[in-house]
Amino acid sequence: MQRIPATPPEIAPLGSLDERPFWSVMIPAYNCSVFLPDAIESVLAQDPGEAMMQIEVVDDCSMDEDVEALVKRLGKGRVLYYRQEKNVGSLRNFETCINRAKGYHIHLLHGDDRVKSGFYSSLKRLFDNFPDAGAAYCAWNYIDDQGNILRPSRIEAEAECVIDNCLSLLAEQQLLQYVCIAVKREVYEKLGSFYGVTYGEDWIMWARIAKEYPIAYLPKILAEYREHESSISNTSFISGKNIRDISKVFSIINSYLPKEKQKKASLAARKTYCYWALGVTCDIWHTTRNKEIVYNQLREIVKLYKDPKVLKITAGLLFLMQVEPFSKYLKRIINFNPKNEQNNTGQN
Repeated sequence: MQRIPATPPEIAPLGSLDERPFWSVMIPAYNCSVFLPDAIESVLAQDPGEAMMQIEVVDDCSMDEDVEALVKRLGKGRVLYYRQEKNVGSLRNFETCINRAKGYHIHLLHGDDRVKSGFYSSLKRLFDNFPDAGAAYCAWNYIDDQGNILRPSRIEAEAECVIDNCLSLLAEQQLLQYVCIAVKREVYEKLGSFYGVTYGEDWIMWARIAKEYPIAYLPKILAEYREHESSISNTSFISGKNIRDISKVFSIINSYLPKEKQKKASLAARKTYCYWALGVTCDIWHTTRNKEIVYNQLREIVKLYKDPKVLKITAGLLFLMQVEPFSKYLKRIINFNPKNEQNNTGQN
């Protein structure tokens, strides 16, 4: 079995069940035990009961702690636990989560993220108000490893709604994170699970959903996505694999558009992502002085997209890695602030 499926893995429809909950909160976990209590407790704090919600941790053979004991201690019998027979990788673990879900609506809550009070009741109302929606999501905060708020996500609308032209928007930039979105199980049954890459696989999924279904949105911050050094998205930066993966993501999503829209969307997506990746690379250099990561990022960035600004920043960073702290260059020459760029990529 391939760790990274080349095509969307099938999700088996459920057989006849006498009772199914509205929610399945499936918590994929791998070596994130320091954060897992936050995730579990954030769900239990708004638990509507077993008839309405399945809660289950799906452990991809974590080695950092006895996750089963942790789940039993925190969940007190309310939270189910399943451990893979061997480490299968993130995509296969997500597939297992979806196949094990019994509810009509699935929330994949990564073990290092958490939700705020009212997340489930608010998204349930969103599904009730927009019954044709295949998925529903809310605004969210980025948090650090201590749980401190770093910044909010962009607000997409003034009131709850179905996002207009969601596929076109996703073809140009990432709009959301796993933590903020819930998807109907029947949608996964039709489209299959995550595939292709381990960085940006969710971006592909949200575009696949947007191609086939309306996606509902609530402009209220009810979820928290954690940025930390040991996340999947962070480790992909070491070799530059994140950008190689994202190039494949762009090609797949672009193919969903009419031909006359593909060139413009591809250029916009590459530009937005590369500006964002440059900002992250600058931060990596400023905080770690790790030349290997910076070189790998810059090499892949200029392959994906280059314009005078990208080339200027790249050349300046390569030079100033040798002669002065990048922070001085940032203020004195470029005046470039990556947090102003509209790109939310950064999966667990």
